[in-house]
Amino acid sequence: MGVATVLTLIGLVLLAGGIWLITLGGSWYYAIAGIGLLLTAWPLFRHLTQGVLVYLVVWLGTLIWTYWEVGTDWWAWVPRMVAPTVILVILLLCLPMLSLRRRT
Repeated sequence: MGVATVLTLIGLVLLAGGIWLITLGGSWYYAIAGIGLLLTAWPLFRHLTQGVLVYLVVWLGTLIWTYWEVGTDWWAWVPRMVAPTVILVILLLCLPMLSLRRRT
């Protein structure tokens, strides 16, 4: 599945960048999000809908991190939440295909 491949690549980049950021004393979010994307991709490669549930946890974690980092400055939410929300919508649109592939 192409979505799983893209999520794997994004996850690897986030994980590598996140580890680098941790060594510089920065936020752990990016490394954790990278691991979350890799954990999302694994079931998607196997056409399992659980990958969407794993990503939902990543998205909720991103939501909590965003609120913790910027509070109610809603314009500051945009760069932190747009890409994760687009990924969530794409995964939700893939759900029927995942369910059908698993049944056949």
